[in-house]
Amino acid sequence: MAIPEELAGVAWHISARSANSNGQCVEAGPLADGSGRVAVRHSRRPDAEVIVYTRAEWEAFVGGVKDGEFDFPAT
Repeated sequence: MAIPEELAGVAWHISARSANSNGQCVEAGPLADGSGRVAVRHSRRPDAEVIVYTRAEWEAFVGGVKDGEFDFPAT
């Protein structure tokens, strides 16, 4: 988990698809320290927990999303 000083320079991004999700989205952005790490938080709770992923972890996740590995059926 990142310390608050590390999160101060994060340029948060939210998907354009979030408009159809009633605000239940995540935001992600790279840490400004040049490490390549990516922070992720809930868009409606910006002061709550933030998870920080290494560049390798983030790339593996995004690759899995693009490959459809996380297309879970709605229940």
